[in-house]
Amino acid sequence: MQLARLRGATVIGTAGPHNADFLRSLGVVPVEHGPGLADRLKAAAPDGIDAFVDTFGQGNVDIAIALGVPPHRINTLADGRAVARHGVRSRAQEDVFTPQLVAELAELVSKGQLTVTVSQVYPLEQVQEAYRQVQQRHTRGKIVLSLVPPDDRPAPAARLHTL
Repeated sequence: MQLARLRGATVIGTAGPHNADFLRSLGVVPVEHGPGLADRLKAAAPDGIDAFVDTFGQGNVDIAIALGVPPHRINTLADGRAVARHGVRSRAQEDVFTPQLVAELAELVSKGQLTVTVSQVYPLEQVQEAYRQVQQRHTRGKIVLSLVPPDDRPAPAARLHTL
């Protein structure tokens, strides 16, 4: 969302009402997910939607197609069946994170132009709990596994917006 905003895009994000202010703080237009989503997206973007990134699945690609987004402008990270059904993209982050890109992102963070929110830091020995948290799909921000012994970790506030 933030990278698209930095390039001048108007970004619409779907979330529950409790995350609307968070999205606004990132410069994103919040739209509540759930039944009637297509109508709310049309209202938020009366001139249409140019591209769509699906990180949640559950029919979001079908909604994008119904809204007229061309399949080559849709990327899903959560709906493999939609790739076969509609010919949309499914490009995960692993193949684009080069050392150069990571350095550029770190620079944006250091300049305050990109915020990375860390929701929770788990010690490595709590990896199962960390995965349970991710599976709930209600996390705002990143879940981090720490390899640093608990006594050597910085205070939580020092970790909030770091890579």
